[in-house]
Amino acid sequence: MIPRQTVEQIVDAAKIEEVVGEFVTLKRRGSGFIACCPFHSEKTPSFVVTPSKGIYKCFGCGKGGTAVSFVMEHENLSYSDALKYLAKKYHIEVVEREETAEDIAARQKGESLLLLSEFAMNFFREQLRTPEGQVGYAYFKSRGLSDETIEKFGLGWAPSGRDTLQKAARAAGFKEEYLLETGLCFKTEQGRVMDRFYDRVAFPIHNISGRVIAFGCRTLRSDKDVAKYVNSPETEIYHKRSTLYGMFQARSQVHREDKFILVEGYLDVLTMHQMGITNVAASSGTSLTEEQVKLIKRFTDNVTIIYDGDSAGIHAAIRGIGLVLQGGLNVKVVLLPDGDDPDSFGRKHSREEFLDFIKKNEQDFIGFKTKLLLQDAAGDPIKKATLINDIADTIALIPDPVKRSVYVPFAAGELGINEQLLFDRIKRTRTAMLEDRRREQQRQERQENLERQENQQQQMAQAPSRQYYDGVPLGAVYGETAYGDSGIMGGTGYGGGGGAGYAVSAADQALLSCEKELLGFVLRNGRTPLLFDVDSPYFTEGEPPTVAQFIEAVLYEDGVQFTDPNLRQTFQRYYELYNAGIPQENISARLLSDPDPAVQNTAADLIIDKHLLSVHKFENSLTKESTQLVTFVPKALLAYNKARVEQKLSSLSRQMASSQDDDDVLLREIMELTKLKNKLTIALGRV
Repeated sequence: MIPRQTVEQIVDAAKIEEVVGEFVTLKRRGSGFIACCPFHSEKTPSFVVTPSKGIYKCFGCGKGGTAVSFVMEHENLSYSDALKYLAKKYHIEVVEREETAEDIAARQKGESLLLLSEFAMNFFREQLRTPEGQVGYAYFKSRGLSDETIEKFGLGWAPSGRDTLQKAARAAGFKEEYLLETGLCFKTEQGRVMDRFYDRVAFPIHNISGRVIAFGCRTLRSDKDVAKYVNSPETEIYHKRSTLYGMFQARSQVHREDKFILVEGYLDVLTMHQMGITNVAASSGTSLTEEQVKLIKRFTDNVTIIYDGDSAGIHAAIRGIGLVLQGGLNVKVVLLPDGDDPDSFGRKHSREEFLDFIKKNEQDFIGFKTKLLLQDAAGDPIKKATLINDIADTIALIPDPVKRSVYVPFAAGELGINEQLLFDRIKRTRTAMLEDRRREQQRQERQENLERQENQQQQMAQAPSRQYYDGVPLGAVYGETAYGDSGIMGGTGYGGGGGAGYAVSAADQALLSCEKELLGFVLRNGRTPLLFDVDSPYFTEGEPPTVAQFIEAVLYEDGVQFTDPNLRQTFQRYYELYNAGIPQENISARLLSDPDPAVQNTAADLIIDKHLLSVHKFENSLTKESTQLVTFVPKALLAYNKARVEQKLSSLSRQMASSQDDDDVLLREIMELTKLKNKLTIALGRV
């Protein structure tokens, strides 16, 4: 078994364009790539790679999926072997081992912590609508935030009660130990469990997959004795050094624009996203870490850092950039006018004005630092000598020798010195850096060897208590998979094609198309609310249903399950993730990386297919906003019911034709179904 953390590391590291590009000649088209498909013969390219989604799709043969599924298909490898292939490519060590009871418990515990964090986010969001929470809502509105932005980022209100959240969580079935381990609660010296967040506005923090992992909560009081922010502590699911606030919401646009904008605080991110500048995330008041630099580099090599224009902002601009340069990123700096931060500046300007300001004022970091320090060192030869060494050491951090060689003549010209002086200093600095790195690697290897020896000793001590045969533990279960044929969601009573001894009919094809369309709505718009008009027959009081809820309710009410096994399996997997509270975009990513190739291909077909799957040709209906979905979703369900009736009629007609005698029961059933078909046809025309 490959550990879950290793699998996630491999999937995160694998860039679809790099993996596919090893086997296929890709040509840039817009934000993606095209090529002739490697899986079938063609002269006109129909194979598309979409880096922002991490997927490929051939519109000729229909194959599609992620980097993992591409390697599986192209190299004829198993899921595990494909992961190993990618691990080798990206220099990730894979240590396989049997999943123990402790591993299973740890995996289940991690999922429970994530579910509890998502519960807390939803709880805080609901509290924002209460009379007490109106003060939080008023604060967000005073900062210019729209309801859409509040909803998009899951902003909420932590109520003033010291045990309000934990009571709600316990009532929902969450354990006290999880409340403590997520950092949502803490235990006093007297042993009392208290809510960590209370009487504050809440900013949920998401990981790159969209799961809620932590919170930052701000007081609205002016009392100086009250901390302005209370943040989640480091936990099993939250590692601050690896997290950027807003990166989940920004990642697609970062990849599309090939540019990342770094700001400092929550409101900076929210304001810029709201005004339409969405390739933005925040370091939450800290200098960038090595882990955060690696996270950014997954999506782009180009970083623009926006700082406040005051003295603190200027000095912050030259601190902590070393890791960014060392990570191979191209860094530019923008200083805002004195007294402004991205939040205040954004509320005073339009999107176009803000973007124009960035374009005109962003400076290459090394050039910016050189000019800034030259001003400080004016007329002081000692300071200038220190400055020269500082600039040379900064250039030495850049891993690419070509980039280093380009910066040397520029910096030498600005400093008024011979280029060779800089080259010599850079060479000495890099030699020292490499030596330090070698020592650190040796230290880590010694530590790993010690840990390995300790583990081996522990295993040897435990060996007598287990029974082995030829190195394999007896009692190990072989051949089990998480996606075997469990018989769940089996037939509907309407056939399903393929098993009746006849070719697939037009009615079967129509039913399949309708099933694809319904699943397409779910996969692409599942969490979109259906805002039916009050006079609509589908209108209900209270919270409007989402697309996924509406479709599931209708099918459940009719006792209907998809006839196609791949669609049925994907449908089931989607609702497992949906009911766990996982965001829509993250559900798509999980389905596209599912261990079951059938689920991968089905999801790829419906998530990225450029053509509408419906036989009714509703132009782009799968991607319409809620105002169009309130029409197309009910119509798709009606069309599906009609297709089911037509398939049943087709089946009964064949039975009638093969029957030797007149069958009054069959005839009456055909007549009833024909009437129902006519009613559905009329209803479809009215929608």
